[in-house]
Amino acid sequence: MTQCVRLILLLLCLRLMCPLVTGIFMDKLASKKLCADDNCVYTISLARAEEDYDAPDCRFINVKKGQLIYVYSKLVKEKSSGEFWAGSVYGEQYEDHMGTVGYFPRSLVSEQHVYQEANKTVPTTVRNLQKP
Repeated sequence: MTQCVRLILLLLCLRLMCPLVTGIFMDKLASKKLCADDNCVYTISLARAEEDYDAPDCRFINVKKGQLIYVYSKLVKEKSSGEFWAGSVYGEQYEDHMGTVGYFPRSLVSEQHVYQEANKTVPTTVRNLQKP
């Protein structure tokens, strides 16, 4: 029994000395994006979803037909990628999703109102998934 306890303690110590890498590495959607400002925080436009969309991973947002979405950036389409915009949902019936920002396909929305032109080209960045 004591050997079993020692083995468990040894394994726990090794685990603490060699932390596992966390996070999932995903393909980059684009190298550049169009924004209204350098930090992509100002709203470019308001769009309405023309159909439902189920997010394939954590970078995307779920969208329901008829839902309004604030658009903050538009990814610059590359050769084999689709065209995606980044935004957050809007409206009382979507309160549980308000404030969630993510990507969605441009093809499923129609722009309702343009607030300002997306004329700043900003490089997309890769986030460091490890803690400092």
